[in-house]
Amino acid sequence: MASANLLRVKRVLKRLAFITAALGASLALYLAGLQWTGNFHTLVAGEVYRSAQPGPEAIAAYSKAYGIRTILNLRGEKTDERWYRDEVAAAAQNGIRLINFPMSASTEIDRKETDALMAILRDAPKPLLIHCRAGADRTGLVSTIYLQQIAGVDEETAEWQLSPLYGHVALPYLSGTFAMDEAWEALEKSFGLSS
Repeated sequence: MASANLLRVKRVLKRLAFITAALGASLALYLAGLQWTGNFHTLVAGEVYRSAQPGPEAIAAYSKAYGIRTILNLRGEKTDERWYRDEVAAAAQNGIRLINFPMSASTEIDRKETDALMAILRDAPKPLLIHCRAGADRTGLVSTIYLQQIAGVDEETAEWQLSPLYGHVALPYLSGTFAMDEAWEALEKSFGLSS
């Protein structure tokens, strides 16, 4: 009797391990697909878009397809990096204004930084493209702020911008990118939201 129960437990554990591995592999494939496609999404059609780091070809394509007038680079000015030099050149070639706003996915932004960021989001010529490296963490937080504070979208809907749907996977104490979730929680309180 005990050995039969032990066999059943082993079978259940094997199935759980298989299901967990399959789910993990599916998530990894989904996240890889987001990066492969540039993680480009519409926040407000004709107004604001989000993406991973766009290359020169993507900048030209987004400019043509969506009329992008401003790029908000959340990685900051990195003149010694090729990706940055390419972005500066592509923005200039396409008549796009480039705004650098350095953020770290592992560091919360405070209310003063958020106010400066919201002024950029509000005043930058539209259509606007927001990006960081992967288009998931920093871009997710800024997209949430834009939708909730500037576009007036309800809090619950806006928070989806900071989710695995867009590549943001943050686990408390295990992921440096959890700082973006903590930043949003603190900002909700300072904005007077119920959270």
